[in-house]
Amino acid sequence: MSSRTRLRTLTCTTVIALAAGLGSVACSNDRWCEFDATDTKVDNSYCEKGTPGYEWEPDSDGKTKSKKSKSTTSKRNKN
Repeated sequence: MSSRTRLRTLTCTTVIALAAGLGSVACSNDRWCEFDATDTKVDNSYCEKGTPGYEWEPDSDGKTKSKKSKSTTSKRNKN
């Protein structure tokens, strides 16, 4: 095998691996746009336009967001 063939094979393999890696990352992202101050899910157009106060939220950690609930315990009067 000549060095020219090896170089061509290596280059082609690298390009294919890079394309496959980038393609799998792009397809696996499940994201949405949120208003940052209230963490409210909004239309993606706000983030696509770069509107201040809106940001993309990725679902990369697999955890779901839950709102913190306030404590409902009360103190009882002892008589």
